[in-house]
Amino acid sequence: MRPAHIYANLTPAQHRDLITALHGRWRIAARIVMIVLSASGMSAPEIAELLHYNPVTVRRWITQHTNGGIGALPDRPRSGRPRLGSPRLGQRIRTLLQTPKAWTTSRVWRAAGRPEMSLRTFYRRLREQGHWRRPRLIAKGDPDHDTTCADIRTRITALPAGSVVLAEDETHLDLLARLRACWMPIGQRYHVLTPGSNKRRTLHGAVNLVTGAWHYHVSVKNVSVVFCHFLQQLLDAYPDAPVVAVLCDNGTTHHSGITQRWLEQHPRLHVIEGAKYSPQDNPVERVWAVLKQRIANTAPATMPDRVRQAHAFFRDHTTEQMLNTAAPWTSPWLPENYGQDFWPDA
Repeated sequence: MRPAHIYANLTPAQHRDLITALHGRWRIAARIVMIVLSASGMSAPEIAELLHYNPVTVRRWITQHTNGGIGALPDRPRSGRPRLGSPRLGQRIRTLLQTPKAWTTSRVWRAAGRPEMSLRTFYRRLREQGHWRRPRLIAKGDPDHDTTCADIRTRITALPAGSVVLAEDETHLDLLARLRACWMPIGQRYHVLTPGSNKRRTLHGAVNLVTGAWHYHVSVKNVSVVFCHFLQQLLDAYPDAPVVAVLCDNGTTHHSGITQRWLEQHPRLHVIEGAKYSPQDNPVERVWAVLKQRIANTAPATMPDRVRQAHAFFRDHTTEQMLNTAAPWTSPWLPENYGQDFWPDA
């Protein structure tokens, strides 16, 4: 008696070979399968996902069959020489690119076995498998990240009713312009003036994780006294809250002796530090990213002009816009459904 269900057991390499065959030597059979599946009631996106094609391609072959029948499915005769490179060349290129290195076109060409084609042709094959972009630096992460975030969620849940929870972080405003890629006229490159010697200001910011209210302070240096002054500013902003909880990273000013003595004198404010090396957990980081993108490629004459740019940015953003920018619902710091009545649809 045969088993009730039999499933194919494929390795990743075998699955890749089958998909490659459907796009290569057996592509005409794949087009016939598209027509049969469409006649069975499957939509073009569903067929495309199953056969690893683009939905536009699936619709095109369905139209071809509708207009010309099965005779319209084979490839039309085409002029020109055959495509250079074996069908497995793309697989070899993709396998090479899986290992992070400073890959260039010539370096990949040599590692792929020096296929018999020009570097320009090989570049086109390379573009089919990869793209030219910068790697992304990431923090090494905290091995106790999940435990720390779970403790934070527990502490927030245990706060008394009416408590306020804010996320806090610091960044720097430099007089030296931050450069970002942007559109420029063909044949022209923008010139951004440097100030000669750079100047810097520290920017403390905190966002209410329910309402989106934004609080910030500009100072000359990032020291514990300034951090305590900013905490006092947050306390004054919520005089009726039984507890003002401030979630932040592990900066030295957040647990220094000066800060600890100040917190002992102000029991209504709780500083809760997140996991180490995890800036992605802090919603304020997204606010800084948008701010720096706004002021990028600009070169004010003085540091007060740079600070005025930050003032204008915060003044132009409503609490709803700030909440959407910070997106606190994506942070692992908050309990599930915390503040959901105020958040937009995530």
